[in-house]
Amino acid sequence: MAAHALGTAPVLSTPDTHIFEDPTPLVNIASLPRLSDEQIALTYEIERTVNDIRAGKWRRIALQFPDQMLADAPRVYEALNLGLRESRSKQIASLKSSGDRPIRTDNVDEAVLRLESINVFEGQDVEEKLFILADTSYGACCVDEVAAEHVEADVVVHYGRSCLSPTARLPVIYVFTTRPIPLDLVLETFKCTYPDKAQKIILMADIPYSNHVPNLFRVLEEEGYTSVYATSIIHNPSSPLPNRTVPADVTESRDALRDYQLFHISEPPTSLLLTLSSRVGAIHIYPTDGSSSDSPRALLASSAMTLRRRYALLTSLSTVSVFGILINTLSVKNYMHMLDHVKNEVAAAGKKSYTFVVGKVNAAKVANFSEVGGWVVIGCWESSLIESKDFWRPIITPFELNLALKGDGERLWTGEWNSDFQAVLEKKDCPGEVPSSIVKAAGAAPEDELADEGDFDSEEESAPPEFDLRTGRYVSHSRPMRTSAARVNRSSDGDQATVSQSLVKRASGDLARIGGVVSPGAEFLRSQRTWQGLGSDLGVAYEGRGASRTAGAPIEQGRSGIARGYIVGEDRSER
Repeated sequence: MAAHALGTAPVLSTPDTHIFEDPTPLVNIASLPRLSDEQIALTYEIERTVNDIRAGKWRRIALQFPDQMLADAPRVYEALNLGLRESRSKQIASLKSSGDRPIRTDNVDEAVLRLESINVFEGQDVEEKLFILADTSYGACCVDEVAAEHVEADVVVHYGRSCLSPTARLPVIYVFTTRPIPLDLVLETFKCTYPDKAQKIILMADIPYSNHVPNLFRVLEEEGYTSVYATSIIHNPSSPLPNRTVPADVTESRDALRDYQLFHISEPPTSLLLTLSSRVGAIHIYPTDGSSSDSPRALLASSAMTLRRRYALLTSLSTVSVFGILINTLSVKNYMHMLDHVKNEVAAAGKKSYTFVVGKVNAAKVANFSEVGGWVVIGCWESSLIESKDFWRPIITPFELNLALKGDGERLWTGEWNSDFQAVLEKKDCPGEVPSSIVKAAGAAPEDELADEGDFDSEEESAPPEFDLRTGRYVSHSRPMRTSAARVNRSSDGDQATVSQSLVKRASGDLARIGGVVSPGAEFLRSQRTWQGLGSDLGVAYEGRGASRTAGAPIEQGRSGIARGYIVGEDRSER
């Protein structure tokens, strides 16, 4: 929390000595184990992938790998090419042999089928094209439809663990790349953790280890455990156990999950851990990083500290006047509906929101917008939880925003946490379209319409005072769009500005407006930013070499060529 108490934004300039350094952490591909051809075929499920591609009749296939699997990408590419070539040859040979047999004229139905098979043969020799997506636009757990559409792909093959968020446009073939685990050691750990064989237990594993759950469940039944439920994967992040099936009694009542304890193989992502810990009785995690190789022991998961930290973050944003909405996905289904919902929520609270699409989120990008007091991320349910002390302003999820915008007397948090924005949209008590009167009061209507909305002064004066929970100071501008509407109504004796797209600079004491709507961002740009972009300082006189100038330097022809040998001047010499 100390990192959010900065008085000014962090310095983002790069020193000259580090200007060509890439801060992105590198994956040491040479240190990764090399798989044999048989392991490649099994791990990446080559045969199943080939069958799915041929069954879907897709011609352009995008292969999406996480960073740690890029070393295997060329071999998977070659294995798929070989498998597709063999499958294509077998199908053509089968159609040829079927077409060479004489057609029996006394069976009309068979003759029709034989003629149709001959027509199908005409398109079976078209070769599929594979493309490797070496970098993802957002998180590796999400399907990168943006990169796939750059190569006009018909389908995406996603490798590795996945959030299984529903996609918006392209079909997906998921290959979870099963990882090995010592089942004997897992069984021993399970028995030490749960000596009571009648205890209600849910058996769950991270997606790359989910194939081991049925075998472990079978052995546990043989050992005498009677109340163990083995989960299986489903594509539903909104499920009580995200992307997993649930016991029959939980289907009838979600509260029944409290009676179960959860045994999870491999440490889950933080977003999943917070969701599960608020729904089940207790969670024990079997680590797969090798820490349990000597003594089998499952770790009891505790998310109380993380939940308290998240609650502190969202309450610290209750008095924020300007929110930034970060679009962290262009592929998850219904993300535009969630964007409209968040904008309506912020507007109904009398606050201002600005939308940003920045790709992968980092501290340097979001710190450029000093006027934003807090951020809301719209992305997949796993990557929406961003916890880092490097960020200047807190970043919360749409679920947390709903709590942050409530008053101190209305805010009630039972400890439940949800990162899936689809579930937020589906909640019955979640407001849908904000009435037009509320939107106008929030400053989302032209000035001439705001003039008819009554007296805003009485609303502001009767509202209870607000205080920053971190500093204890009184906050007088937490709802700028409502106070701004009141100031607009009182300005210039009924003289109304013409609606336009230009920024209007008004008299001292008034606020800047764009399109007839008061804009806190434009006001911040006008009054507080010291630099407003290229060309904004052309009218400023600079002192240089004993004389002042008011114009920029003359345009000159720069260097040309490629990086290894620039051509400089008319002599065409390379440097």
